[in-house]
Amino acid sequence: MKLSAINKTGKCTRSLNVSISAVILLGLILVGQSFGGTAKEIDASADAAMDRFYKQVKDAKEVVQKAKGMLIMPNVKKGALIVGGEYGQGAMRIGGKTVDYYSMISGSVGFQIGGQAKDIVIAFMSSDALNKFRDSKGWEAGVDGNVALITVGAGESAITAMGNDPIVAFVFDVKGLMADMSLKGAKFNKLDMSK
Repeated sequence: MKLSAINKTGKCTRSLNVSISAVILLGLILVGQSFGGTAKEIDASADAAMDRFYKQVKDAKEVVQKAKGMLIMPNVKKGALIVGGEYGQGAMRIGGKTVDYYSMISGSVGFQIGGQAKDIVIAFMSSDALNKFRDSKGWEAGVDGNVALITVGAGESAITAMGNDPIVAFVFDVKGLMADMSLKGAKFNKLDMSK
């Protein structure tokens, strides 16, 4: 009987965690949609994120030149209290010009508390990877394409660190590039900015 009670309690706790995660993610989606930036605001934030990218990543200009497209997600917000979620809006740029706008949402469960903001720059190094991303109805990192997270040490070249990966990401905040990050499970959707 005790084992049965423990199993039921464990299942209830997991169910509760999943329910709380769903509520937080739904809240992030609704807040993001209701307080979503205009195209002009997103572009201004993306410009500022790219300025930080150029200052913090050696060979950043070469990365941009080689990339077929760049998805710039500035000031991605994360909130957590046991269950966490992230939401952000950004611009897809090809040849330095914005061609589309995207939202990103992800969630996590585990011991965590607090909030933070970070910039995410995703470089599509092959036309095939870029086209699959842009043609999707909802693209999930780790499912629809693998994203290699690039962390470079002092003096290390970003180009060398990237290798031949078709999709690479740089995640950074005001302190610099962030290690020990994962974009797996992050979902990207094209925004309709005509409204």
